[in-house]
Amino acid sequence: MNKISIDNIGKYDGQRVTLSGWLVHKRSSGKIRFLVMRDGTGVAQVTLVKSEMDKDHFERYEPLTLESSVVVTGLVKKDKRAPGGHEVLASQIVVVQIAEEYPIAPKEHGVGFLLDHRHLWLRSSKQHAVLKVRHTVIRAARRFFDEQGFTALDAPILTPVACEGTTSLFETDYFEEQKAYLSQSGQLYMEAGAMAFGKVYCCGPTFRAEKSKTRRHLTEFWMIEPEVAFAGLSDIMELAESLIVTIVKEVLSANAEDLKTLERDREKLEAIKSPFESISYDKAVRILQDHGVPFEWGNDLGAADETLISDRFERPVFIHRYPVSAKPFYMKNDPEKPDVVLCMDLLASEGYGEIIGGSAREEDKDALHKKLVEAGLSPEQFSWYLDLRKYGSVPHAGFGMGIERTVAWICGVPHVREAIPFPRLIQRLYP
Repeated sequence: MNKISIDNIGKYDGQRVTLSGWLVHKRSSGKIRFLVMRDGTGVAQVTLVKSEMDKDHFERYEPLTLESSVVVTGLVKKDKRAPGGHEVLASQIVVVQIAEEYPIAPKEHGVGFLLDHRHLWLRSSKQHAVLKVRHTVIRAARRFFDEQGFTALDAPILTPVACEGTTSLFETDYFEEQKAYLSQSGQLYMEAGAMAFGKVYCCGPTFRAEKSKTRRHLTEFWMIEPEVAFAGLSDIMELAESLIVTIVKEVLSANAEDLKTLERDREKLEAIKSPFESISYDKAVRILQDHGVPFEWGNDLGAADETLISDRFERPVFIHRYPVSAKPFYMKNDPEKPDVVLCMDLLASEGYGEIIGGSAREEDKDALHKKLVEAGLSPEQFSWYLDLRKYGSVPHAGFGMGIERTVAWICGVPHVREAIPFPRLIQRLYP
C-alpha cells in the first residue's frame, strides 16, 4: 500500500493509496458521499460509494465534523471535477479524532478574532498559501547566498548593546545584575564574520521595541543579513537586486497554486527583472516636494513618502545616499559629500515600502569612534567592534532584508502580520 501525500496523487493514478489528513468539507447525495480533505501539501476529494465499500466504513462519514482527522485508503481515479484532477474512491476510513465544533466558521470574522485563533487560522487556504510562499522566500535566499560562496553564521539574540538606536530595545535581566537586550540586528556580528570568512550571512529573528502600529511593523521579525569584505555600496546594491530577482522567480515557479489562491497578479511579479531604477535621496526629496509633500531635507522617509515614490516605478527602486542625521552610526560617510552616507534602501513596488536596507560600513577606527560618541553610545561597550578596525580593517558592506515585508509584497497581502506564523505586535503577545 502506498502512503502518499496529496501533492503527489497524480503519480498514483489507478493505484490503491492511503492518505492522512483533516476534513475541510463534506456533502452527501445519499448512496454517494464526498469528503474534501487536506494534508498540508494539498486538497483532495474522497468519494464514498455505498455499494463499493464496507457498511461500517461508509457510516463513519456521519459523525465527521470540520477538521476531524482521518486516514483514508482507496483507489486513485482521474476526475476533472475534483481538486487537482484526481479523486480517491475510498474502501476504508479510519477516524483518528472527531473534532469539536471548529471556532472559525465559513463566514466573515474580525481580524482580532482571527489573531486570537492564529494557531487555527494557519489552516485556512490563504494563510497557508502565504506561509508556503514564506518558506520559498527563505529557502531561495539561503540557496542564493550558499551558491555564491557565502558562509552562514548565527548571530546572538541576546546582546549587550544597541546597534539601531537605544530607544527601541527590549531589555531583560541577565546574570549578576547585568542587563541584556534582544537583538535589533545581526549585522555587527556579521561584520566580524566577514573579516574571518570574507562573505557571510545570517537569518534569524530581530526585535524592535518601536510603538509603531503601521501595516509594515512587527515587534519581532526575521531578517536575512549578508556582509561582504572588500565591497562597497555599488556591490551590495547589485547583490540585493540579484537576490530579489532570484526570490521572485523562485516563488513564481514553486508557488503557482499558492499565488492563485491569493489571487495575486502574476504579471506584476513577472515584471520584477533587472535592472532596477536607482535614485538619490536628493531626487526622492524633489519628487515628494513636486507632489506637494512638505518634506524637509534631512528627515528620514516615512511610509507614505515611500509609497508615493515607489508607486512611480513598475519595479523595486533603490534610494541611496541618505543624510547622516537619518541613519545609524556605523554607516560610512560619502567622501565626495560628507553630509550623506553611502547607504541604500530598496523600496518594493506597489507601495509596500522598504524591504532591504544596507550600506558601506565605516572601516576607519578613529572615524567610527567619533561616530559612536556623536550618537551618544559608549565606545567602551563597542570595544570588540572597534577591534575589527584595528586588525586588518578593509572596506566592507552589507544589508538586511526583512522577510515579512518581502513576503507581504510578493503575496499582495495588506499587513505583515499575515506574513509570519505568530505575529508579535504592540498589543499582541498571544498565542
